[in-house]
Amino acid sequence: MKPTFDLVLKGGEIVNQDGRGLRDLAIRDGKIAGIGSFSPDQAEETIDARGLTILPGVIDTQVHFREPGLTHKEDLESGSRSAVMGGVTAVFEMPNTNPLTTSEETLRAKVAAGHHRMHCDFAFFVGGTAENADRVGELERLPGAAGIKVFIGSSTGNLLVEDDANLARILKNISRRASFHCEDEPRLRERMHLRVPGDPSSHPVWRDPVAALMATERLIAIARKYGKRVHVLHISTGEEIGFLAKHKDVASAEATPHHLTLVAPDCYQRLGTYAQMNPPVRDASHQAIIWEGVRQGVIDILGSDHAPHTHEEKHHAYPASHSGMTGVQTLVPTMLDHVSKGKLTLERFVDLTSHGPARLFNIAAKGRIAEGFDADLTIVDLKRRETITNAWTASRAGWTPYDGVEVTGWPVGTFVRGRRVMWEGELVTPSQGEVVRFGETLGG
Repeated sequence: MKPTFDLVLKGGEIVNQDGRGLRDLAIRDGKIAGIGSFSPDQAEETIDARGLTILPGVIDTQVHFREPGLTHKEDLESGSRSAVMGGVTAVFEMPNTNPLTTSEETLRAKVAAGHHRMHCDFAFFVGGTAENADRVGELERLPGAAGIKVFIGSSTGNLLVEDDANLARILKNISRRASFHCEDEPRLRERMHLRVPGDPSSHPVWRDPVAALMATERLIAIARKYGKRVHVLHISTGEEIGFLAKHKDVASAEATPHHLTLVAPDCYQRLGTYAQMNPPVRDASHQAIIWEGVRQGVIDILGSDHAPHTHEEKHHAYPASHSGMTGVQTLVPTMLDHVSKGKLTLERFVDLTSHGPARLFNIAAKGRIAEGFDADLTIVDLKRRETITNAWTASRAGWTPYDGVEVTGWPVGTFVRGRRVMWEGELVTPSQGEVVRFGETLGG
């Protein structure tokens, strides 16, 4: 008699919409086929998951995998390998590549490059610019598009939209939720003299909290005028938390593990330019308010903002050093360590990394452990103590700001659409990543 299921995970603690509990999980044809109690003879394969915790697949909605054009730092294969090694099952990749992802042609090329070459599932943001502002409504609905991404403040790449007129043109023409890097570019230009050569701790002085708040305020005013949904990336200031709490009807918000974990001035003293990010890591007073934003629900999701650069690029003397750090592989262990320390509940972590992304971006059939959903799973050992090292990092960049940091809570397995991709630190299945589907584009 043919087994009912392809795979059963037995005896693990499952975290889903029904709470936490010891249950078996059955998978068939890449989908979750049942939650309950199943015998080994019902499945072609059985995995003993006792002592492990099974989470909905972690979705990282902000990564920079640098392909095309910047593949000396990272590419779609290496970045996605880093993702699944850290328990991440799907990523949204950013448009500041070379060429920029701003057209149907460049998006199609990325989708083709990622298909069955990336180890996790994927979608790509299309950059919103003054040149394509009138076409963003079409571009955001293309297969493989995660939506529109706009840089109000300059960062790596050439996608700057600093003026309200072009921001308004973009927002007028979108229907999906669009994502924004919020730092006020005129203020950044005015304050460039505050950068101290050779001193990366001056980075948050130059790119100050006022610059972040100014851009966020401008964005929300335009979004409210046109009745559009916006997503503010990598919140770094307490002021933004207070402001966004009053505008949750139009604005969602992301926090990053590095803004929740690293703190100035210590990070700049220890890591130098390896702690340099846009927007910057700030002092403990800002971090405390961002954590309060997590607890109060002002923060909707976590994103790693994985932005790799080579050692050579990071070793340039500040301010010639590049801004950005690796993060997709360390998102799960660093945040599980916060869970172990009582700063975050496991259920809230799941909401921030699975339920929340699916809810905000209307992802089809991902983000929950529920019958009929894709069998995307992040399997962790909540009690396991490990030390994060550069050697463990699969990113082409070859480094992590958490090198030498001991954490409690570790990703043991990564399943993508029912396939065991990573298990106990090893890739065990050839890459078969496919595009993430969205409710607005199912007919595309």
